[in-house]
Amino acid sequence: MKHKKEEIKGRTIKKDNLKKDNFKKETVNKETVNKDKYKKSKLESFNSKKKGKKHYTENLSLNDNDKKRNQKKDHQEQDIITTQRKHLILAFLTDPLYIPMKEKEIAVLMQVSKSERDHFSNLIKELNQEGSIEISSKGKITISTGEKLIGTFISHSKGFGFVMIEGREDDLFIPEDNVNGAFHQDTVEARIVPGQKGKRQEAEIIRIVSRGMNTIIGTYEQSKNNFGFVIPDNQKIASDVFIPRERSKGAVNGHKVVVEITDYGKDHKKPEGKIIEILGHMDDPGVDIISIIKGYDIPTEFGEKVMNQIERIPVEVQTGDLQGRMDLRYEQTVTIDGEDAKDLDDAISLTMEGDCYRLGVHIADVSNYVQENSALDRSALERATSVYLVDRVVPMLPHQLSNGICSLNQGVDRLSLSCIMLFDSKGILMNYKIAETIIHVDRRMTYTKVAAVLDGDQEAIAEYQDFVPMFERMRTLAGLLREKRKKRGSIDFDFPESKIILDREGHPVEIKPYDRNIATKIIEDFMLAANETVAEHFFWLEYPFVYRTHENPDPEKIKQLSLFISNFGYSIKTTAEEVHPKEFQKLLAKIDGTSEEALISRLTLRSMRQARYTTECTGHFGLACEYYCHFTSPIRRYPDLQIHRIIKDHIRGRMNPEKIEYYRDRLPEVAKQSSAMERRADEAERETDKLKKVEFMESRIGEVYEGVISGITNWGIYVELPNTVEGMIRASDLLDDFYVYDDKNYEMTGQRTGKKYKLGEKILIQVYNTDRISRTIDFRVAQQED
Repeated sequence: MKHKKEEIKGRTIKKDNLKKDNFKKETVNKETVNKDKYKKSKLESFNSKKKGKKHYTENLSLNDNDKKRNQKKDHQEQDIITTQRKHLILAFLTDPLYIPMKEKEIAVLMQVSKSERDHFSNLIKELNQEGSIEISSKGKITISTGEKLIGTFISHSKGFGFVMIEGREDDLFIPEDNVNGAFHQDTVEARIVPGQKGKRQEAEIIRIVSRGMNTIIGTYEQSKNNFGFVIPDNQKIASDVFIPRERSKGAVNGHKVVVEITDYGKDHKKPEGKIIEILGHMDDPGVDIISIIKGYDIPTEFGEKVMNQIERIPVEVQTGDLQGRMDLRYEQTVTIDGEDAKDLDDAISLTMEGDCYRLGVHIADVSNYVQENSALDRSALERATSVYLVDRVVPMLPHQLSNGICSLNQGVDRLSLSCIMLFDSKGILMNYKIAETIIHVDRRMTYTKVAAVLDGDQEAIAEYQDFVPMFERMRTLAGLLREKRKKRGSIDFDFPESKIILDREGHPVEIKPYDRNIATKIIEDFMLAANETVAEHFFWLEYPFVYRTHENPDPEKIKQLSLFISNFGYSIKTTAEEVHPKEFQKLLAKIDGTSEEALISRLTLRSMRQARYTTECTGHFGLACEYYCHFTSPIRRYPDLQIHRIIKDHIRGRMNPEKIEYYRDRLPEVAKQSSAMERRADEAERETDKLKKVEFMESRIGEVYEGVISGITNWGIYVELPNTVEGMIRASDLLDDFYVYDDKNYEMTGQRTGKKYKLGEKILIQVYNTDRISRTIDFRVAQQED
């Protein structure tokens, strides 16, 4: 009689080789082979080396009497049993006779009864979560080996991805075959593939620690087969999400929806979800921006506890709040902001004491109204920053507070925290005082109006004649401070930002570079001075503090930059793999007005690291200063609010050992959260800008513009227009030749003609196509018209 044969894991075992303590391939008939004999032989072999150990079966299989006894054991005894069983499983997996098997096969060999299979399965999951074992994409279990790192998975639309690891400068590359079911933003454990060298090492994901996304925002598309798909707005998500008909919530083609993921998919199976909210049709006014807000999980509503707290905050300064404050209401004081600003958190006063300038930078005392650890404070820390989108502001604090009692409005008394600095005639800081104050703003000014006064506009001068002398003093002092920063090496990248003007329905009607005028620079200079002064003061007090730090550039990137600019006859000096910021400043001065300015400026900027919040004062490379913090915007940035509390605790003599220890524990999390939320806000702001630029160019398809090549990659050439709109000429659309990207020289070169496209080069383009979903604009070289 023939018996059905079955391979176990592609491996076979010959009985005559069991005595040699080695597994060899053999087809095992599970119906007829004496499994007890096989298991006995294996266990005897193992136990001969591990004397005194009980059989797996004795520890992992429980009879009824065992269960009754265990029911009487306390939790501590249960933990001991669980630990013992985990040790036995690990011992089994490390036995020289072990070959990679699936969970079910291990359970059979270890004689785990059916009633104990769930418990056994939980132990396997726990061991995997602890990182003690690894489970392959095919379910095979092995002891963990190799360097393993925990990080955040960032997927790519083409299927591969990267793992970003905190504290590690370079991320890990994850090929598509090694993603193993990870989803964008998941926290994962990755193992570096052995033998990999270099900075961007290749790795595989061996465990998903936690899911990073529960919901996705996207556009619904109905299929003819009574189901649908949601195309994610986030282009980093590699797959559409399958939506069964009964879970579509009645969505129709073009609806922007929120999808809850019910199955993340694996092994080329699409993720599946259900629609939990319909935001509106993609063409409805405002829906596009709402989709981005939802997509970045930016909270827009404040909870009931927060709003109840807001209602109890007074709308005017209370007499009791004036006690112990320096009264500065008699000083001429102004705010200078953009025309649309409503949350005015900084004001300026400037008087002369002989030849010295007495500059007062007065910042709204938000901490007086936002008590630490209150519902309002927890909400502010969760957001950590206000988000400034193209058509709205998503505030860190409710408008009743940020636009009300905390806003330094004209003509009313306001509580503030002031940094009053005395500079000599050369702009050198002679003395300073940080104090709790009360101020009264005399005039609400705008950048445009102050610039008009300083540019000699007679109408503006007549309108603001009482303030003209102060504005003139501001220009002089700001110039001194700017020159002083320049001498020490502070870097000023002056790339134009976008100003997008919308109509009442939210459609873009004009896009132009943001005007950074003389008044804008004055306020920047004064805020920088206050931030530096406060940071240095508290550094020497050695209190726990939140600093704004910007680390030195990566030596490898500096080496690449130095090599590249040498082709143009420029150089930067480096010592011990470090570079002084003054070298960048000198370089930017040399290239000013040259044809290669745009190219080298961008490459220099790309060589920089990202500034962040830290509890260690490591200096700010870009500003070329040792001490720097964010003190001047507590309405819209949480680190500033946190710093204000530390300042007030110091001023009021409350910085005792217990308070110091409290801040040591709290501030690292504040810095980490603030940095993360700042990055989220920056990304959301960029996405809204890109979206409106795409919409703006939709009606300009076929038009020809002159632009500048702003980036070159393997897949195409990026071109920026004078209005700051950026699009791409795809490599496949360069029809006159086959072009190859030269990554060392940042050039695209035609193999037949030798024609080159270089960064910073002017080019004539024609608008070819736009795509709102991917937020991309396609250009073609104007001469290649169809």
